[in-house]
Amino acid sequence: MQFSDLGLSPDVLSAVADKGYAKPTPIQEQAIPVVLMGRDVLGCAQTGTGKTASFVLPMLDILSAGRARARMPRSLILEPTRELATQVAQSFEEYGKNVKLSMALLIGGESFTDQEKALERGVDVLIATPGRLLDLFERGRIILADTKILVIDEADRMLDMGFIPDVERIVSLLPKIRQTLFFSATMPPEIRRLADAFLSNPKEITVAPPASPAETVTQGLVVVEADRKRDTLRRLIRHEDVKNAIIFCNRKRDVDILWKSLKRHGFDAVALHGDMPQSARTETLAKFKAGEARLLVASDVAARGLDIQGLSHVFNFDVPIHAEDYVHRIGRTGRAGRPGRAFTIAAPEDGRFVQAIEQLIQKTIPRIELEGVEQAELVFEERRRRRGGRKEAQRGEGKPRAERKEHREAVPESAPTQTEAARPKRRERRQERPAESPVRMENVDIDNVRRLPVRPSQRHEDEPDDGRVVGFGDHTPAFLVRPVRVAGGRG
Repeated sequence: MQFSDLGLSPDVLSAVADKGYAKPTPIQEQAIPVVLMGRDVLGCAQTGTGKTASFVLPMLDILSAGRARARMPRSLILEPTRELATQVAQSFEEYGKNVKLSMALLIGGESFTDQEKALERGVDVLIATPGRLLDLFERGRIILADTKILVIDEADRMLDMGFIPDVERIVSLLPKIRQTLFFSATMPPEIRRLADAFLSNPKEITVAPPASPAETVTQGLVVVEADRKRDTLRRLIRHEDVKNAIIFCNRKRDVDILWKSLKRHGFDAVALHGDMPQSARTETLAKFKAGEARLLVASDVAARGLDIQGLSHVFNFDVPIHAEDYVHRIGRTGRAGRPGRAFTIAAPEDGRFVQAIEQLIQKTIPRIELEGVEQAELVFEERRRRRGGRKEAQRGEGKPRAERKEHREAVPESAPTQTEAARPKRRERRQERPAESPVRMENVDIDNVRRLPVRPSQRHEDEPDDGRVVGFGDHTPAFLVRPVRVAGGRG
């Protein structure tokens, strides 16, 4: 099937031809005619299958008839990350160059003033992240009453990032009668519940088993001790014919640490993570896409939707905690039928994460060996808490049972432990402190105790000031008559 068979207008087909595409992908082939009919769509497809074009192309034709009003967007596309939103905006510019439609991009890290001006002029297509959209809505800069098309892209990523409450609120602000396009790489029960709530009689399209990696990606796994991971990564990069590669870390702080390490060893690398200012993130991506940097060290902010042309390699410096993230990471390479290579560096304690990934993709990741790298074995059990590691070492835990027995026998039962040895010293310190004699009523001269003056507000006007303490009967509590030491005086 050709794009010309899908019912798209000549203006859109001309832009698609200029991009060099002739045949639609399976998700595009099935989704575009349904979207043009005005039906809701529930699409489930693996990353890198062309989901963006499957809703961008028909939306251009649908929105070509009509006119936008100020602050009232005609369509809304929600994306979980700024990079994904920017990429969708670029797709609209490329495919819509022959169609006169206005577009606005609302993402964090950019000027509110510029975004508000764009909304005032009226937009046909509004692409936004949930947080920035709600910020501008609460400022009264957006009216969603005229939105006819809603696209929720990468819904499972929205769930992972905690955006679902924001998405539910945004949907509640939209007209009930609308067309909704819902796309997700995986379909967990929570996403299925949201789809049932947002969609009306949708056409469900599934083009591949959920979370299955592309067949064009060659995978590999190397297991080493944690302190050998950086050296192993450097050896892998030197061993492979790396044109350009993304190196994924689980934590943002590890991105900076690994990036600085690669720079020290002479590698041309840049870093990308969610804590960077938007201007720095945009500049970093532009430099990497232009080939000015060969390696991009990134957190999972780059794992979804980033289309880097001809990416040759993906390296997982850390095994992803969520098995689905593995598929999204390695999906950055091997796109559009091109071959790609993905390697994961695992520590022994990552065994349960590797096991979950292999169960998800229903295949074993091939183990590889590197010259000069000592291999380790995966441990398929719960990792012990680091906080208890030192105590376990003192008790001899973490060793074979025979060694633990020898450890106990080597320590005499009469030998005091570290805590017991410290107890006599604490007793000595307590004994050195001067004992305070208790204050007894018979040792106190009540008449010579210094009394604090009573403020007039605390005493009734007719009550005589005779100096007595009222309210305790004939017995004054000892804590009220205890002598108080006053600066410059006695007592």
